[in-house]
Amino acid sequence: MRKLIKKAGLGLVLAFFLMVGNQKSAFAHCEIPCGIYADSVRIVLMSEHITTIEKSMKQIVELSAQESVNYNQLVRWVNNKEEHAKKLQEIATQYFMFQRVKLTDDAEKMEKNQKLLAKLHEICVYAMKAKQTTDLQIIEKLNNAVHDFSHLYFGSEKHHHHH
Repeated sequence: MRKLIKKAGLGLVLAFFLMVGNQKSAFAHCEIPCGIYADSVRIVLMSEHITTIEKSMKQIVELSAQESVNYNQLVRWVNNKEEHAKKLQEIATQYFMFQRVKLTDDAEKMEKNQKLLAKLHEICVYAMKAKQTTDLQIIEKLNNAVHDFSHLYFGSEKHHHHH
């Protein structure tokens, strides 16, 4: 173990144990602030959560329509939808609202921040609605909100990693 620590460095070893030991923490982000941010990765994760919510909605509708409903699978898909909507809200709030949209006295930055916060609020509300329904129009609204947020956040000239 000591050789591993000397070779890789304490930080890498600690990061490895955090990822392996507590996978939930590996996806969360600290509020230290650590200064390590991967904004485009979060946009990709948001898109993946939306895709998973969509698949869950479709499975719920399909399973519910069967003559003999498999309630175990149905409940699992409902829980899956709920969990991914919650993760989407966590990225919007814990990551972007609390850590990346900075408080400022600069009027121009404040104006942009208000637009960013409005889009993040929209994402959170649509994620909440996704928990309540299997309406696929919510998926379209979520995708549009994340797309709009990404363009506003990064600017129109950069690649955003959102479909």
